Amino acid sequence: MAKKAQRRTDGLSKELIVKVATDLLDAGGETALTFRTLTTRLNTGYGAIYHHVANKSDLLAAATDEIIARVMTGVVTDAEPREALRTVALGLFDAIDAHPWVGAQLSREPWRPALLEIYESIGSLLDALNVPERSLFDAAGALVNYVLGVAGQNAANARVLTCSDADRSVFLATIAAQWAQLDPGQYPFVHKVATQLREHDDREQFLSGIDIFLAGIATLR
Repeated sequence: MAKKAQRRTDGLSKELIVKVATDLLDAGGETALTFRTLTTRLNTGYGAIYHHVANKSDLLAAATDEIIARVMTGVVTDAEPREALRTVALGLFDAIDAHPWVGAQLSREPWRPALLEIYESIGSLLDALNVPERSLFDAAGALVNYVLGVAGQNAANARVLTCSDADRSVFLATIAAQWAQLDPGQYPFVHKVATQLREHDDREQFLSGIDIFLAGIATLR
């Protein structure tokens, strides 16, 4: 008779559970994260996992907190505030691009430490840029919503392309060609930017938006 696989006898940490959960989420999205799969991957029982996390929602939140904490840790604290803001924004954009489920989780549970850390970091840097106190809350909210909104949409677009096995450059060229065929009298702007749509880089366009925002808040001072 074949030997039964031995369950792990070493200590099972929450960090290890979160790491394996993150791998599952990255590979297959939220539907891929089940406690049955976790017990198999970790070679342990349900009770050992429940000792560290209450349920799937708790595990999703813990994984999100860990990803965002990693981004915040990478910010150079003594950098010039404007450059630090760009670093934070780009770090969040890249993190959500690499872990698309993070964007959905941030909007689902905005009271969790992850979003609080984002607001604290961005709000403090805007304060360091001398944004007036009366405008600080609105400025922070606008920038956070821009960052998470664009990053989330970019991740969603990437998932669509992945599921359809479409090449991004081919996809954009097709859409740009459709835009170019539109009546310029009815769609003057869309017709004008068709070429830019085909050639644009999502990351660079995102950073251009950040620079436009920072130029705008400079007028508040």
